[in-house]
Amino acid sequence: MEELLKVEQLKKHFVTSRGIVQAVSEATFSITAGETLGLVGESGSGKSTVAYMVMGLYQPTDGNIRFKDKNIGKYHQKRPLELKKELQIVFQDPGSSLNPRRSVGKILELPLKIHRIDSQFNLRKRILDLLDMVGLPKEYETKYPSSLGGGEKQMVAIARALSTDPSLIVLDEPTSALDVSIQAKIINTLIRIQKERNLGYLFITHDLSLMRNIAHRVAIMYLGRIVEQALTKDFFETPLHPYTQMLLASIPVVSEEEEKIKPERITSVGEIPSPVNIPPGCVFHPRCPKKMDICSQEEPTMVEYKPGHFVRCYLY
Repeated sequence: MEELLKVEQLKKHFVTSRGIVQAVSEATFSITAGETLGLVGESGSGKSTVAYMVMGLYQPTDGNIRFKDKNIGKYHQKRPLELKKELQIVFQDPGSSLNPRRSVGKILELPLKIHRIDSQFNLRKRILDLLDMVGLPKEYETKYPSSLGGGEKQMVAIARALSTDPSLIVLDEPTSALDVSIQAKIINTLIRIQKERNLGYLFITHDLSLMRNIAHRVAIMYLGRIVEQALTKDFFETPLHPYTQMLLASIPVVSEEEEKIKPERITSVGEIPSPVNIPPGCVFHPRCPKKMDICSQEEPTMVEYKPGHFVRCYLY
Protein backbone atom coordinates (compact mmCIF):
# COMPACT_ATOMS: atom_id res chain seq x y z
CA MET A 1 0.00 0.00 0.00
CA GLU A 2 1.21 3.51 -0.83
CA GLU A 3 2.28 5.49 2.23
CA LEU A 4 0.53 8.87 2.09
CA LEU A 5 1.49 10.55 5.34
CA LYS A 6 4.44 10.01 7.67
CA VAL A 7 4.74 12.11 10.84
CA GLU A 8 7.95 11.79 12.87
CA GLN A 9 8.73 13.23 16.33
CA LEU A 10 6.30 16.09 15.77
CA LYS A 11 6.27 18.86 18.39
CA LYS A 12 4.29 22.04 18.86
CA HIS A 13 4.90 24.51 21.69
CA PHE A 14 3.01 27.77 22.19
CA VAL A 15 4.46 30.73 24.07
CA THR A 16 1.87 32.29 26.41
CA SER A 17 1.88 34.75 29.29
CA ARG A 18 1.76 31.78 31.68
CA GLY A 19 4.70 30.01 30.08
CA ILE A 20 5.37 27.54 27.28
CA VAL A 21 2.44 25.25 26.46
CA GLN A 22 3.71 21.86 25.26
CA ALA A 23 0.68 21.05 23.10
CA VAL A 24 2.29 18.15 21.18
CA SER A 25 5.48 16.23 21.97
CA GLU A 26 7.06 13.50 19.84
CA ALA A 27 4.01 12.40 17.85
CA THR A 28 4.93 9.68 15.34
CA PHE A 29 2.55 7.82 13.01
CA SER A 30 1.84 7.03 9.36
CA ILE A 31 -1.21 6.56 7.10
CA THR A 32 -1.40 4.53 3.89
CA ALA A 33 -3.87 4.79 1.00
CA GLY A 34 -7.26 3.32 1.93
CA GLU A 35 -6.48 3.39 5.65
CA THR A 36 -8.08 5.22 8.58
CA LEU A 37 -5.98 6.14 11.60
CA GLY A 38 -8.08 7.13 14.58
CA LEU A 39 -6.33 9.71 16.78
CA VAL A 40 -8.16 9.63 20.12
CA GLY A 41 -7.83 11.67 23.28
CA GLU A 42 -9.58 13.85 25.83
CA SER A 43 -10.08 17.56 25.22
CA GLY A 44 -6.72 19.32 25.39
CA SER A 45 -4.69 16.20 24.55
CA GLY A 46 -3.24 17.81 21.41
CA LYS A 47 -5.00 15.77 18.73
CA SER A 48 -6.48 18.77 16.88
CA THR A 49 -3.11 20.54 17.06
CA VAL A 50 -1.61 17.56 15.22
CA ALA A 51 -4.33 17.87 12.57
CA TYR A 52 -3.69 21.58 12.10
CA MET A 53 0.05 21.00 11.69
CA VAL A 54 -0.63 18.35 9.05
CA MET A 55 -2.86 20.86 7.24
CA GLY A 56 -0.31 23.68 7.52
CA LEU A 57 -2.46 25.84 9.80
CA TYR A 58 0.20 25.57 12.53
CA GLN A 59 3.94 25.44 11.94
CA PRO A 60 5.66 22.60 13.84
CA THR A 61 8.15 23.53 16.55
CA ASP A 62 10.14 20.44 15.61
CA GLY A 63 9.78 17.14 13.77
CA ASN A 64 8.93 16.08 10.22
CA ILE A 65 5.73 15.83 8.19
CA ARG A 66 6.08 13.97 4.90
CA PHE A 67 3.29 13.57 2.35
CA LYS A 68 3.95 11.10 -0.46
CA ASP A 69 7.61 11.24 0.62
CA LYS A 70 7.83 15.03 0.26
CA ASN A 71 8.67 17.23 3.24
CA ILE A 72 5.59 19.42 3.76
CA GLY A 73 6.34 20.54 7.32
CA LYS A 74 8.36 23.43 5.94
CA TYR A 75 5.24 24.93 4.37
CA HIS A 76 3.20 27.12 6.71
CA GLN A 77 -0.10 28.46 5.34
CA LYS A 78 1.43 29.30 1.92
CA ARG A 79 1.31 25.77 0.55
CA PRO A 80 1.49 24.95 -3.18
CA LEU A 81 -1.94 24.57 -4.80
CA GLU A 82 -1.18 20.98 -5.77
CA LEU A 83 -0.57 20.09 -2.12
CA LYS A 84 -3.77 21.83 -1.01
CA LYS A 85 -5.62 19.83 -3.67
CA GLU A 86 -4.30 16.52 -2.30
CA LEU A 87 -4.84 17.31 1.40
CA GLN A 88 -8.30 18.34 2.59
CA ILE A 89 -9.95 18.80 6.00
CA VAL A 90 -13.47 18.52 7.41
CA PHE A 91 -13.95 20.58 10.57
CA GLN A 92 -15.95 19.77 13.68
CA ASP A 93 -18.51 22.55 13.25
CA PRO A 94 -19.80 22.70 9.67
CA GLY A 95 -21.90 25.74 10.53
CA SER A 96 -18.80 27.89 11.00
CA SER A 97 -16.85 26.39 8.08
CA LEU A 98 -19.50 27.03 5.41
CA ASN A 99 -20.00 30.54 4.03
CA PRO A 100 -23.59 31.53 4.98
CA ARG A 101 -23.79 33.94 2.03
CA ARG A 102 -23.12 31.28 -0.58
CA SER A 103 -25.49 28.60 -1.78
CA VAL A 104 -24.42 24.97 -1.55
CA GLY A 105 -23.71 24.99 -5.30
CA LYS A 106 -21.44 28.04 -5.00
CA ILE A 107 -19.66 26.51 -1.97
CA LEU A 108 -18.84 23.39 -4.00
CA GLU A 109 -18.01 25.40 -7.12
CA LEU A 110 -15.27 27.51 -5.49
CA PRO A 111 -12.61 24.79 -5.00
CA LEU A 112 -13.35 23.46 -8.49
CA LYS A 113 -12.57 26.89 -9.95
CA ILE A 114 -9.51 27.52 -7.76
CA HIS A 115 -7.93 24.22 -8.76
CA ARG A 116 -9.24 24.39 -12.35
CA ILE A 117 -10.56 20.87 -12.04
CA ASP A 118 -13.30 21.11 -14.65
CA SER A 119 -14.38 23.36 -17.49
CA GLN A 120 -17.14 25.90 -16.93
CA PHE A 121 -19.40 23.70 -19.05
CA ASN A 122 -18.97 20.69 -16.75
CA LEU A 123 -19.05 22.51 -13.40
CA ARG A 124 -22.73 21.95 -12.67
CA LYS A 125 -22.56 18.25 -13.51
CA ARG A 126 -19.58 17.93 -11.19
CA ILE A 127 -21.47 19.70 -8.38
CA LEU A 128 -24.50 17.43 -8.80
CA ASP A 129 -22.21 14.38 -8.79
CA LEU A 130 -20.67 15.54 -5.49
CA LEU A 131 -24.11 16.00 -3.92
CA ASP A 132 -25.12 12.54 -5.09
CA MET A 133 -21.89 11.08 -3.71
CA VAL A 134 -22.78 12.20 -0.17
CA GLY A 135 -26.45 11.31 -0.49
CA LEU A 136 -27.96 14.79 -0.94
CA PRO A 137 -30.65 15.49 -3.59
CA LYS A 138 -29.77 17.82 -6.46
CA GLU A 139 -32.26 20.38 -5.10
CA TYR A 140 -29.73 21.18 -2.36
CA GLU A 141 -27.62 22.99 -4.96
CA THR A 142 -29.67 26.18 -4.49
CA LYS A 143 -30.09 25.96 -0.71
CA TYR A 144 -28.12 28.02 1.80
CA PRO A 145 -26.42 26.68 4.98
CA SER A 146 -28.97 28.43 7.22
CA SER A 147 -31.73 26.18 5.85
CA LEU A 148 -29.79 22.93 6.47
CA GLY A 149 -29.62 20.68 9.51
CA GLY A 150 -26.31 19.85 11.21
CA GLY A 151 -25.90 16.53 9.42
CA GLU A 152 -26.73 18.08 6.04
CA LYS A 153 -24.17 20.84 6.60
CA GLN A 154 -21.53 18.23 7.41
CA MET A 155 -22.40 16.31 4.24
CA VAL A 156 -21.84 19.52 2.25
CA ALA A 157 -18.49 20.00 4.03
CA ILE A 158 -17.51 16.42 3.12
CA ALA A 159 -18.58 17.00 -0.50
CA ARG A 160 -16.44 20.16 -0.60
CA ALA A 161 -13.43 18.20 0.71
CA LEU A 162 -14.00 15.55 -1.98
CA SER A 163 -14.32 18.11 -4.78
CA THR A 164 -10.55 18.32 -5.40
CA ASP A 165 -10.06 14.52 -5.61
CA PRO A 166 -7.75 14.43 -2.53
CA SER A 167 -5.61 11.50 -1.42
CA LEU A 168 -5.93 12.23 2.30
CA ILE A 169 -8.69 13.86 4.34
CA VAL A 170 -8.29 15.04 7.92
CA LEU A 171 -11.58 14.60 9.80
CA ASP A 172 -11.53 16.77 12.92
CA GLU A 173 -14.33 15.34 15.11
CA PRO A 174 -16.80 15.47 12.20
CA THR A 175 -19.67 13.79 14.10
CA SER A 176 -19.22 15.02 17.67
CA ALA A 177 -21.97 17.67 17.52
CA LEU A 178 -24.56 15.46 15.79
CA ASP A 179 -27.31 13.04 16.83
CA VAL A 180 -26.40 9.35 16.92
CA SER A 181 -28.56 8.47 13.90
CA ILE A 182 -26.93 11.25 11.86
CA GLN A 183 -23.49 10.14 13.05
CA ALA A 184 -24.13 6.65 11.70
CA LYS A 185 -25.17 8.00 8.30
CA ILE A 186 -22.03 10.14 8.03
CA ILE A 187 -19.74 7.30 9.15
CA ASN A 188 -21.30 4.90 6.61
CA THR A 189 -20.90 7.55 3.88
CA LEU A 190 -17.24 8.08 4.77
CA ILE A 191 -16.53 4.34 4.75
CA ARG A 192 -18.24 3.89 1.36
CA ILE A 193 -16.38 6.80 -0.22
CA GLN A 194 -13.07 5.59 1.20
CA LYS A 195 -13.52 2.19 -0.44
CA GLU A 196 -14.54 3.75 -3.75
CA ARG A 197 -11.63 6.20 -3.86
CA ASN A 198 -8.94 4.46 -1.79
CA LEU A 199 -8.69 7.53 0.46
CA GLY A 200 -6.60 7.89 3.58
CA TYR A 201 -8.31 9.34 6.65
CA LEU A 202 -6.85 10.91 9.79
CA PHE A 203 -9.89 10.72 12.05
CA ILE A 204 -9.66 12.95 15.14
CA THR A 205 -12.11 12.12 17.94
CA HIS A 206 -12.66 11.79 21.67
CA ASP A 207 -15.19 8.98 21.10
CA LEU A 208 -13.26 5.72 21.44
CA SER A 209 -16.29 3.51 20.74
CA LEU A 210 -16.59 5.10 17.30
CA MET A 211 -13.15 3.78 16.32
CA ARG A 212 -14.19 0.14 16.42
CA ASN A 213 -16.35 0.72 13.33
CA ILE A 214 -14.25 3.03 11.18
CA ALA A 215 -10.54 2.91 12.10
CA HIS A 216 -7.98 0.39 10.86
CA ARG A 217 -5.50 1.54 13.50
CA VAL A 218 -5.92 3.58 16.68
CA ALA A 219 -3.50 5.95 18.40
CA ILE A 220 -4.20 7.29 21.90
CA MET A 221 -2.99 10.75 22.92
CA TYR A 222 -2.53 12.02 26.45
CA LEU A 223 -1.12 15.44 27.27
CA GLY A 224 0.55 15.83 23.87
CA ARG A 225 2.04 12.33 23.70
CA ILE A 226 0.90 9.27 21.77
CA VAL A 227 0.91 6.64 24.54
CA GLU A 228 -0.36 3.63 22.58
CA GLN A 229 -0.86 2.70 18.92
CA ALA A 230 -2.15 -0.57 17.47
CA LEU A 231 -4.38 -2.26 14.94
CA THR A 232 -8.00 -1.72 15.98
CA LYS A 233 -8.60 -5.41 16.72
CA ASP A 234 -5.49 -5.69 18.91
CA PHE A 235 -6.25 -2.38 20.56
CA PHE A 236 -9.70 -3.40 21.78
CA GLU A 237 -8.74 -6.98 22.65
CA THR A 238 -5.46 -6.29 24.47
CA PRO A 239 -5.18 -2.65 25.59
CA LEU A 240 -1.82 -2.13 27.28
CA HIS A 241 -1.43 1.40 28.65
CA PRO A 242 -3.28 2.09 31.93
CA TYR A 243 -4.75 5.24 30.39
CA THR A 244 -6.09 3.24 27.44
CA GLN A 245 -7.55 0.65 29.80
CA MET A 246 -9.22 3.45 31.77
CA LEU A 247 -10.79 4.89 28.61
CA LEU A 248 -12.06 1.52 27.38
CA ALA A 249 -13.45 0.57 30.78
CA SER A 250 -15.49 3.78 30.85
CA ILE A 251 -17.29 3.12 27.53
CA PRO A 252 -21.00 2.50 28.23
CA VAL A 253 -22.34 -0.91 27.07
CA VAL A 254 -25.85 -2.33 26.67
CA SER A 255 -25.29 -6.06 27.26
CA GLU A 256 -23.54 -8.42 29.67
CA GLU A 257 -21.52 -9.88 26.77
CA GLU A 258 -20.02 -6.48 26.00
CA GLU A 259 -19.34 -5.89 29.69
CA LYS A 260 -17.33 -9.13 29.89
CA ILE A 261 -14.86 -8.11 27.20
CA LYS A 262 -14.16 -4.70 28.71
CA PRO A 263 -10.84 -4.36 30.57
CA GLU A 264 -10.76 -4.21 34.35
CA ARG A 265 -11.94 -0.81 35.51
CA ILE A 266 -9.04 1.46 36.41
CA THR A 267 -9.73 4.39 38.68
CA SER A 268 -7.51 7.38 38.05
CA VAL A 269 -6.86 10.03 40.67
CA GLY A 270 -6.52 13.78 40.35
CA GLU A 271 -6.92 15.97 37.30
CA ILE A 272 -5.05 16.18 33.99
CA PRO A 273 -1.91 18.28 34.60
CA SER A 274 -1.54 21.62 32.86
CA PRO A 275 0.43 21.51 29.58
CA VAL A 276 2.29 24.57 30.94
CA ASN A 277 3.52 22.50 33.89
CA ILE A 278 4.24 19.00 32.55
CA PRO A 279 5.11 16.57 35.37
CA PRO A 280 8.52 14.84 35.25
CA GLY A 281 8.71 11.24 34.08
CA CYS A 282 5.62 9.65 32.55
CA VAL A 283 2.98 12.34 32.02
CA PHE A 284 0.24 9.96 33.23
CA HIS A 285 1.96 8.91 36.47
CA PRO A 286 0.18 11.45 38.74
CA ARG A 287 -3.15 9.72 37.85
CA CYS A 288 -1.94 6.14 37.37
CA PRO A 289 -2.79 3.43 39.95
CA LYS A 290 -0.02 1.18 38.57
CA LYS A 291 2.84 3.67 38.81
CA MET A 292 6.32 2.66 39.96
CA ASP A 293 9.17 4.79 41.29
CA ILE A 294 10.79 5.16 37.87
CA CYS A 295 7.55 6.52 36.41
CA SER A 296 8.02 9.85 38.21
CA GLN A 297 11.70 10.11 37.29
CA GLU A 298 12.17 9.33 33.59
CA GLU A 299 9.80 9.62 30.66
CA PRO A 300 9.28 6.21 28.99
CA THR A 301 9.97 5.75 25.29
CA MET A 302 7.63 4.11 22.81
CA VAL A 303 8.35 0.37 22.53
CA GLU A 304 6.93 -2.27 20.17
CA TYR A 305 5.30 -4.76 22.53
CA LYS A 306 4.38 -7.01 19.60
CA PRO A 307 4.39 -6.42 15.83
CA GLY A 308 2.36 -3.30 15.13
CA HIS A 309 1.42 -2.69 18.77
CA PHE A 310 3.34 0.18 20.38
CA VAL A 311 3.09 1.47 23.95
CA ARG A 312 4.80 4.15 26.05
CA CYS A 313 4.83 2.59 29.54
CA TYR A 314 7.39 1.07 31.95
CA LEU A 315 5.09 -1.90 32.57
CA TYR A 316 6.26 -3.21 29.20
